[in-house]
Amino acid sequence: MTHDPSHCPKFQVDCINRKILDQISGKWSIMVLTMLGYGPHRFNAIKKQLEGISQKALTDTLRKLERNGVVNRKVLPTSSVGVEYELTALGQSLRAHVIALYTWTEENGDEITRAQAAFDERAA
Repeated sequence: MTHDPSHCPKFQVDCINRKILDQISGKWSIMVLTMLGYGPHRFNAIKKQLEGISQKALTDTLRKLERNGVVNRKVLPTSSVGVEYELTALGQSLRAHVIALYTWTEENGDEITRAQAAFDERAA
């Protein structure tokens, strides 16, 4: 089978698809979206599940996802200020794809680890 590069997408600097992909596929975005794909979560619950994320990085990630319309921020009527995040309708339309990507990583993690080790051995 031959590959025709003219059928591949072209990602120009001002391409909207490029900007959207950058926004929803950032380092922490996919992990946050995966978590929210299983239901609403409070800020601290998300932070606890994402080992290594700083408060600032999580805040920035959630704001970016909210700005793009895939996450909704809801202030909870509790005695101490509580904030919960959930997927919007647009985010729900992305849910199956994010969960599929997460599932793919689980199913292929061992093979990827072996490929990385083989590469590193060749490169050494």
